[in-house]
Amino acid sequence: MTTTLITGANKGLGFEAARRLTEAGHTVYVGARDGHRGREAAEKLGARFVQIDVTDEDSVKAAAEFVRADAGRLDVLVNNAGIVGARKPVGEVTGADMATTYDTNVFGVVRVTHAFLPLLEASDAPVVVNVGSGLGSLAATSDPSRVEFHVMALDYNSSKTALVMVTAQYAKAFPAIRFNAVDPGYTATDLNGHTGTQTIEEGADIIVRMASIDSDGPTGGFFDRIGPVVW
Repeated sequence: MTTTLITGANKGLGFEAARRLTEAGHTVYVGARDGHRGREAAEKLGARFVQIDVTDEDSVKAAAEFVRADAGRLDVLVNNAGIVGARKPVGEVTGADMATTYDTNVFGVVRVTHAFLPLLEASDAPVVVNVGSGLGSLAATSDPSRVEFHVMALDYNSSKTALVMVTAQYAKAFPAIRFNAVDPGYTATDLNGHTGTQTIEEGADIIVRMASIDSDGPTGGFFDRIGPVVW
Protein backbone atom coordinates (compact mmCIF):
# COMPACT_ATOMS: atom_id res chain seq x y z
CA MET A 1 0.00 0.00 0.00
CA THR A 2 1.38 3.41 -1.02
CA THR A 3 1.37 5.93 1.83
CA THR A 4 0.93 9.54 0.76
CA LEU A 5 0.88 12.85 2.64
CA ILE A 6 -0.58 15.95 1.01
CA THR A 7 -0.25 19.27 2.80
CA GLY A 8 -3.07 21.79 2.44
CA ALA A 9 -5.37 18.94 1.43
CA ASN A 10 -8.63 20.05 3.01
CA LYS A 11 -9.72 21.96 -0.11
CA GLY A 12 -8.88 22.85 -3.69
CA LEU A 13 -6.11 21.10 -5.57
CA GLY A 14 -4.92 19.26 -2.48
CA PHE A 15 -8.36 17.83 -1.81
CA GLU A 16 -8.86 16.75 -5.43
CA ALA A 17 -5.42 15.12 -5.56
CA ALA A 18 -6.18 13.34 -2.29
CA ARG A 19 -9.51 12.12 -3.67
CA ARG A 20 -7.96 10.67 -6.80
CA LEU A 21 -4.98 9.10 -5.08
CA THR A 22 -7.28 7.54 -2.48
CA GLU A 23 -9.35 6.09 -5.31
CA ALA A 24 -6.13 4.77 -6.85
CA GLY A 25 -5.45 2.81 -3.68
CA HIS A 26 -3.11 5.09 -1.77
CA THR A 27 -3.36 5.45 1.98
CA VAL A 28 -3.64 9.23 2.01
CA TYR A 29 -2.87 11.50 4.94
CA VAL A 30 -4.81 14.73 4.59
CA GLY A 31 -2.57 17.43 6.02
CA ALA A 32 -4.27 20.62 7.20
CA ARG A 33 -3.78 23.38 9.76
CA ASP A 34 -7.43 23.51 10.78
CA GLY A 35 -8.41 20.39 12.71
CA HIS A 36 -12.13 20.63 12.01
CA ARG A 37 -11.77 21.19 8.26
CA GLY A 38 -9.03 18.62 7.98
CA ARG A 39 -10.98 15.88 9.74
CA GLU A 40 -14.09 16.70 7.73
CA ALA A 41 -12.14 16.43 4.47
CA ALA A 42 -10.49 13.18 5.52
CA GLU A 43 -13.87 11.66 6.43
CA LYS A 44 -15.31 12.61 3.03
CA LEU A 45 -12.35 11.04 1.27
CA GLY A 46 -11.95 7.91 3.35
CA ALA A 47 -8.47 9.18 4.18
CA ARG A 48 -6.57 9.90 7.40
CA PHE A 49 -6.12 13.32 8.94
CA VAL A 50 -2.86 14.71 10.22
CA GLN A 51 -2.67 18.21 11.65
CA ILE A 52 0.22 20.17 10.19
CA ASP A 53 1.03 23.86 10.00
CA VAL A 54 3.97 24.13 7.60
CA THR A 55 5.06 27.42 9.19
CA ASP A 56 5.43 25.82 12.63
CA GLU A 57 8.47 23.61 13.28
CA ASP A 58 6.88 21.79 16.22
CA SER A 59 3.70 21.10 14.24
CA VAL A 60 5.70 19.66 11.34
CA LYS A 61 7.79 17.45 13.64
CA ALA A 62 4.64 16.21 15.38
CA ALA A 63 3.08 15.33 12.02
CA ALA A 64 6.18 13.39 10.99
CA GLU A 65 6.11 11.49 14.27
CA PHE A 66 2.43 10.70 13.78
CA VAL A 67 3.02 9.24 10.32
CA ARG A 68 6.10 7.35 11.54
CA ALA A 69 4.10 5.74 14.35
CA ASP A 70 1.11 5.05 12.11
CA ALA A 71 2.81 3.81 8.93
CA GLY A 72 6.54 3.54 9.54
CA ARG A 73 7.39 5.15 6.20
CA LEU A 74 6.18 7.65 3.60
CA ASP A 75 6.12 6.81 -0.10
CA VAL A 76 4.79 10.07 -1.53
CA LEU A 77 4.99 13.61 -0.17
CA VAL A 78 3.00 16.33 -1.93
CA ASN A 79 3.99 19.78 -0.71
CA ASN A 80 0.82 21.55 -1.76
CA ALA A 81 0.19 24.09 1.03
CA GLY A 82 0.71 27.64 -0.20
CA ILE A 83 -0.52 31.21 0.14
CA VAL A 84 -1.11 33.89 -2.47
CA GLY A 85 0.83 36.54 -0.55
CA ALA A 86 0.33 40.24 0.02
CA ARG A 87 -1.54 41.10 -3.22
CA LYS A 88 0.22 44.47 -3.37
CA PRO A 89 1.81 46.43 -6.22
CA VAL A 90 5.48 45.52 -6.57
CA GLY A 91 6.69 48.82 -5.13
CA GLU A 92 4.57 48.43 -2.01
CA VAL A 93 5.76 44.95 -1.05
CA THR A 94 7.82 45.00 2.14
CA GLY A 95 10.45 42.68 3.50
CA ALA A 96 7.89 41.47 6.03
CA ASP A 97 5.47 40.66 3.21
CA MET A 98 8.16 38.64 1.47
CA ALA A 99 9.06 36.80 4.66
CA THR A 100 5.43 35.83 5.28
CA THR A 101 4.94 34.44 1.78
CA TYR A 102 8.26 32.61 1.73
CA ASP A 103 7.59 31.17 5.18
CA THR A 104 4.80 29.06 3.70
CA ASN A 105 5.70 28.68 0.02
CA VAL A 106 9.43 27.99 0.37
CA PHE A 107 10.54 27.54 3.97
CA GLY A 108 7.41 25.48 4.69
CA VAL A 109 8.37 23.05 1.92
CA VAL A 110 11.86 22.77 3.37
CA ARG A 111 10.52 22.23 6.91
CA VAL A 112 8.21 19.47 5.81
CA THR A 113 10.71 17.80 3.49
CA HIS A 114 13.43 17.88 6.14
CA ALA A 115 11.13 16.34 8.77
CA PHE A 116 9.89 13.57 6.47
CA LEU A 117 13.17 12.66 4.77
CA PRO A 118 13.85 9.70 7.12
CA LEU A 119 10.38 8.31 6.37
CA LEU A 120 10.84 8.82 2.63
CA GLU A 121 14.20 7.07 2.77
CA ALA A 122 12.44 4.09 4.36
CA SER A 123 10.35 3.72 1.19
CA ASP A 124 11.32 1.51 -1.76
CA ALA A 125 10.32 4.17 -4.30
CA PRO A 126 9.92 7.57 -2.63
CA VAL A 127 8.45 10.53 -4.48
CA VAL A 128 8.17 14.23 -3.63
CA VAL A 129 5.93 16.58 -5.59
CA ASN A 130 6.29 20.31 -4.95
CA VAL A 131 3.31 22.30 -6.22
CA GLY A 132 4.66 25.35 -7.95
CA SER A 133 3.23 27.71 -10.55
CA GLY A 134 3.89 28.94 -14.06
CA LEU A 135 4.23 32.33 -12.37
CA GLY A 136 7.56 31.03 -11.10
CA SER A 137 8.85 30.53 -14.64
CA LEU A 138 11.29 33.20 -15.80
CA ALA A 139 10.55 32.33 -19.42
CA ALA A 140 6.76 32.42 -19.07
CA THR A 141 6.66 35.67 -17.10
CA SER A 142 8.94 37.33 -19.69
CA ASP A 143 6.83 36.31 -22.69
CA PRO A 144 4.08 38.85 -23.58
CA SER A 145 2.08 36.09 -25.29
CA ARG A 146 1.71 34.18 -22.02
CA VAL A 147 -0.90 34.90 -19.35
CA GLU A 148 1.87 34.74 -16.74
CA PHE A 149 3.47 37.86 -18.23
CA HIS A 150 0.56 40.00 -17.04
CA VAL A 151 0.65 38.93 -13.39
CA MET A 152 3.02 40.94 -11.22
CA ALA A 153 3.34 39.62 -7.68
CA LEU A 154 6.80 40.13 -6.23
CA ASP A 155 6.40 37.82 -3.26
CA TYR A 156 4.29 35.02 -4.75
CA ASN A 157 5.99 34.74 -8.14
CA SER A 158 9.51 34.81 -6.74
CA SER A 159 8.60 32.26 -4.07
CA LYS A 160 7.52 29.84 -6.78
CA THR A 161 10.74 30.49 -8.70
CA ALA A 162 12.72 29.67 -5.57
CA LEU A 163 10.68 26.49 -5.14
CA VAL A 164 11.87 25.14 -8.49
CA MET A 165 15.49 25.59 -7.43
CA VAL A 166 14.78 24.04 -4.03
CA THR A 167 13.33 21.04 -5.87
CA ALA A 168 16.34 20.76 -8.16
CA GLN A 169 18.78 20.88 -5.25
CA TYR A 170 16.96 18.14 -3.34
CA ALA A 171 16.87 16.00 -6.49
CA LYS A 172 20.64 16.17 -6.86
CA ALA A 173 21.29 15.57 -3.17
CA PHE A 174 18.91 12.58 -2.92
CA PRO A 175 19.05 10.62 -6.19
CA ALA A 176 17.04 7.74 -4.72
CA ILE A 177 14.04 10.06 -4.23
CA ARG A 178 12.08 11.41 -7.21
CA PHE A 179 11.78 15.18 -6.59
CA ASN A 180 9.76 17.24 -9.08
CA ALA A 181 7.98 20.59 -9.18
CA VAL A 182 4.64 20.93 -10.97
CA ASP A 183 2.57 23.74 -12.42
CA PRO A 184 -1.17 22.99 -12.12
CA GLY A 185 -1.95 25.85 -14.52
CA TYR A 186 -4.45 28.68 -14.10
CA THR A 187 -6.97 26.73 -12.06
CA ALA A 188 -10.11 28.06 -10.39
CA THR A 189 -9.29 27.90 -6.67
CA ASP A 190 -9.64 30.06 -3.56
CA LEU A 191 -6.11 31.31 -4.26
CA ASN A 192 -7.29 33.31 -7.27
CA GLY A 193 -10.90 33.90 -6.27
CA HIS A 194 -11.98 31.08 -8.62
CA THR A 195 -11.05 33.16 -11.69
CA GLY A 196 -8.88 30.41 -13.16
CA THR A 197 -9.78 29.01 -16.57
CA GLN A 198 -9.10 25.36 -15.64
CA THR A 199 -11.22 23.13 -13.45
CA ILE A 200 -9.91 21.66 -10.21
CA GLU A 201 -9.86 18.27 -11.93
CA GLU A 202 -7.67 19.60 -14.76
CA GLY A 203 -5.36 21.38 -12.35
CA ALA A 204 -4.85 18.29 -10.23
CA ASP A 205 -3.92 16.13 -13.23
CA ILE A 206 -0.19 16.85 -13.08
CA ILE A 207 -0.06 16.52 -9.29
CA VAL A 208 -1.65 13.07 -9.44
CA ARG A 209 0.50 12.02 -12.39
CA MET A 210 3.78 12.98 -10.76
CA ALA A 211 2.69 11.50 -7.42
CA SER A 212 2.19 8.20 -9.23
CA ILE A 213 5.61 7.78 -10.84
CA ASP A 214 7.93 4.97 -9.83
CA SER A 215 11.69 4.79 -9.28
CA ASP A 216 12.27 5.04 -13.06
CA GLY A 217 10.38 8.33 -13.28
CA PRO A 218 11.93 11.76 -13.84
CA THR A 219 13.55 13.77 -11.09
CA GLY A 220 14.66 17.38 -10.75
CA GLY A 221 12.12 18.56 -13.31
CA PHE A 222 9.32 21.08 -13.59
CA PHE A 223 6.17 19.82 -15.34
CA ASP A 224 2.64 20.81 -16.27
CA ARG A 225 -0.16 18.83 -17.96
CA ILE A 226 1.55 19.15 -21.35
CA GLY A 227 5.10 18.26 -20.33
CA PRO A 228 8.24 20.06 -19.14
CA VAL A 229 7.68 23.71 -18.20
CA VAL A 230 9.87 26.38 -19.80
CA TRP A 231 11.87 27.93 -17.02
